[in-house]
Amino acid sequence: MKVCEHLKKANGKTLFTIEILPPLKGENIRSLFDNIDPLMEFKPPFIDVTYHREEYVYKKMPSGLLEKRTTRKRPGTVGICAAIQNNYKIDTVPHIICGGFTREETENALIDLHFLGIDNILVLQGDAIKTESRFIPEPDGYKFASELLEQVVKMNKGIYLDDELQNTSPTSFCIGVAGYPEKHFSAPNLKADLKYLKLKVDLGAEYIVTQMFFNNQKYFEFVDECRKAGINVPIIPGIKPLTGKGQLTILPKAFHIDIPEELSEAAEKCKDNTAVKEVGIEWCINQSKELIKHNVPTLHFYSMGKSDPIYRIAKELF
Repeated sequence: MKVCEHLKKANGKTLFTIEILPPLKGENIRSLFDNIDPLMEFKPPFIDVTYHREEYVYKKMPSGLLEKRTTRKRPGTVGICAAIQNNYKIDTVPHIICGGFTREETENALIDLHFLGIDNILVLQGDAIKTESRFIPEPDGYKFASELLEQVVKMNKGIYLDDELQNTSPTSFCIGVAGYPEKHFSAPNLKADLKYLKLKVDLGAEYIVTQMFFNNQKYFEFVDECRKAGINVPIIPGIKPLTGKGQLTILPKAFHIDIPEELSEAAEKCKDNTAVKEVGIEWCINQSKELIKHNVPTLHFYSMGKSDPIYRIAKELF
């Protein structure tokens, strides 16, 4: 079933959904299932699976020279989606990114997903390689998520890269895109950011999932601005509990978000990360209750490989 169908079927009731990281290379699927298992109590209709692009590492050779090698630390998004659907009989939403893929490789990945019966995807630009200061697409790849989205929309119409193909079967992906209540870091201002978000919706995006936020007012204002701009698709709030003092600096740096003063000051006063986690869980519970009162489509939790805090929060809500 498609994400938008799940939201419509809920008939206004706020759902519980999660986003998970693929296991590190060398780990098995059981480690992932052990994190998902407790959360199945809350009946998530779908699970998002992130995609992590390649990284460059430099290995010292016997000659003393450095050899540049490409590695993927968290491979297997397509296989993990298939494993989750097979094990839990629920839908998955693989993230499809621009970075590291040519158009041909993107098409092949989409064909694989279609053959596996996966009906949903989240289209993203993806991050720049850690060793590069800006996002650089592949020579025959896409620079912007809107370009990638256009390819998916064409495939949904049966249009493939090889225009000589005949009797092609259309795919039927429900396409989601990302939204940024505190503005995408590369956008000059929120108005410009919303212009490109509306472009994606006009091209065929059917729902939006937001970047994590800790201040609900940012989300409410973002939704209002989207509606004023003519963006009328569902806007799913992405949230995450604060679980360690180090995240006070890591999260703003990595995701370009603000942490409210009240939350940061409470976390700073904690003597250890166990206490910080308790503060973060309490904050997230209160944040979630307010979002539910505003009839959000689903509470979408970024689990970051840790299910215990999410379980405790969901237990108070569902």
